[in-house]
Amino acid sequence: MPKKSVLITGCSGGIGHDAAHALAARGWRVFATCRKEADCERLRGEGLESFRLDYEDPATIEAALAEVLARTGGRLDALYNNGAYAIPGAVEDVPVAAMRAIFEANLFGGHDLTCRVIPVMRAQGQGRIVQCSSVLGMVAMKWRGAYVASKFALEGLSDTLRMELRGSGISVSLIEPGPITSDFRRNARGQFHKWIDWEASALADLYRDRLLVRLNAAGEAPDRFELPASAVTAKLIHALESPRPKARYFVTTPTWGANMIRRLLPTRAADAILSGD
Repeated sequence: MPKKSVLITGCSGGIGHDAAHALAARGWRVFATCRKEADCERLRGEGLESFRLDYEDPATIEAALAEVLARTGGRLDALYNNGAYAIPGAVEDVPVAAMRAIFEANLFGGHDLTCRVIPVMRAQGQGRIVQCSSVLGMVAMKWRGAYVASKFALEGLSDTLRMELRGSGISVSLIEPGPITSDFRRNARGQFHKWIDWEASALADLYRDRLLVRLNAAGEAPDRFELPASAVTAKLIHALESPRPKARYFVTTPTWGANMIRRLLPTRAADAILSGD
C-alpha cells in the first residue's frame, strides 16, 4: 500500500515545520510547502518533499496542488491549512488594505486550496481537512482585531464546511492553539511597522507604553503557558489518524480557559476579563 499523503502549508518553521517532520517519521508522505523558495530548499535538504505555496499568490496554490497530485497519481489523503500571520494594532488604525492582505493570507488562500482539494477527496471517497485556527478564533482580545476577524471567519467557514461534508467521508477539524513557541510574534512586529501609523493614532500613548513594549520583547522570553509546536502536532496526529476525529482540538491552558469564558460568562463579564479592565 502506498503511504498516506498530506499537504501542509506554512512549513518554514514553528507549527508547520514540526508537523511535517513528525508526520514523516510516522510514515506519512509529507508535502511541506512554504511561501519562499529558500525555505523549500532548506526543507528538501532536511529530507522533505517541498515546494512553494503562497496563500497570497493563487498561481502557486494551483501549481503546488498539481505537483502533489502528479507525484501521488492523483490522490491526497489529508490537507493541513496552517499558514497565517498577525497585524497588531487597534481596529481603528488598521488600513483597509491591511485587512484585505491578512484575509488573503489567513482565509481566502486556504479556502482556494481547500476547494481544489475537496473534489480529489470526494473522488477517492475519503479525506481529512484540518484547519489551524487560534484561541483568537474563539474569543477577541484588544490590539489583535485583524487577526481575530480572520480567525473568526475561518471558524465559521470550517463549521459550515464540516456540516456540508457530513456523509462524504471527508472530515473537517479545527485545531485551536494558544501561545506556541515560534516566530509568530516576531513576524507580527514586522507587519505592525509595515501597516500601522501608530504615532498619528489617538491611542499613541497606549501604543508607546504597552503594545510596542510587548512587540519589542517578542522572542526574548516565552509567554506564560507557552508550549512547544509538538503540542499542536499531537492534536494534528489524532485529527489525521483517529477513526473518529474531533471537530475541535484545544491546545494550551489559555485555549481551554477561553472556551469556558465564552460558554459560561455574560458578554460584558467576558469582555472585562479578556481586556484586562
